[in-house]
Amino acid sequence: MASAIATTLSSRPSRVVLPRATRDSAWTRWLLTGIALAFLAFFLVLPLLVVFVQALEKGVGFYLATIREPETLAAIRLTLLTVAIVVPINVLFGVAAAWSIAKFRFSGKSLLTTLIDLPFAVSPVIAGLIYVLVFGAQGWFGNWLIDHHLQVIFAVPGIVLATTFVTFPFVARELIPLMQAQGSDEEFSALTLGANGWQTFWRVTLPNIRWGLFYGVILCNARAMGEFGAVSVVSGHIRGETNTMPLHVEILYNEYNIAGAFAVASLLALLALVTLVLKSIVEWRQIRAS
Repeated sequence: MASAIATTLSSRPSRVVLPRATRDSAWTRWLLTGIALAFLAFFLVLPLLVVFVQALEKGVGFYLATIREPETLAAIRLTLLTVAIVVPINVLFGVAAAWSIAKFRFSGKSLLTTLIDLPFAVSPVIAGLIYVLVFGAQGWFGNWLIDHHLQVIFAVPGIVLATTFVTFPFVARELIPLMQAQGSDEEFSALTLGANGWQTFWRVTLPNIRWGLFYGVILCNARAMGEFGAVSVVSGHIRGETNTMPLHVEILYNEYNIAGAFAVASLLALLALVTLVLKSIVEWRQIRAS
């Protein structure tokens, strides 16, 4: 009888008791959760609601009229054009840099890693000023550009260069730790079986990093659309020509066209929400894939 009881008790699932150091009281959990939710509501949700409320303050007609203005449409086109140029450049650089750093050993590897992080340490305004000093009319290559009738500063090329500088770490920084964690065993196996370098990359490396790459593209795209500091320095604020959406918001706000400024800002907010949704989908797919 005693042995039967012992057998029954031992067959029951034991309850895992966490150490006291890893447990918090109920009021602590509720307090921390409340603080986090209050912070999100005050600093994220409330400003987002204010943007849309102010954008629609004068009605839907005024909102649509502001979006259809030629200067607003030009700012939207320039922003999308910049993103369409910058993101592919950063994808090529990010994949190449991450592949080199994670898969190969070479001299200057630590220097390359440091240079990738440079835009995180340099203010975007300083980056824009550097481009002005290099490509401006009084810059290092200013006379050569003038002689060949080329304009970089206060034109689209300068905006693309400045945006590329501030966004190029995102793809590389997303892929480097991913590739380092995956190692090179699968690539070595493919090479042993007779695959060449390109076949190994397209059929082994790229499928393994596709979700990380997509995640880096989303982050790069979001930063490119919202960049203000570096673009503000090199653009010249020429209406209808070199104003991106963030710069156009500033101009409308400085002209006391508050509703118009918030109308354009709401487009950026909508793009940010779309980016956030895509980011969540990628993270969910990464969790499922792992």
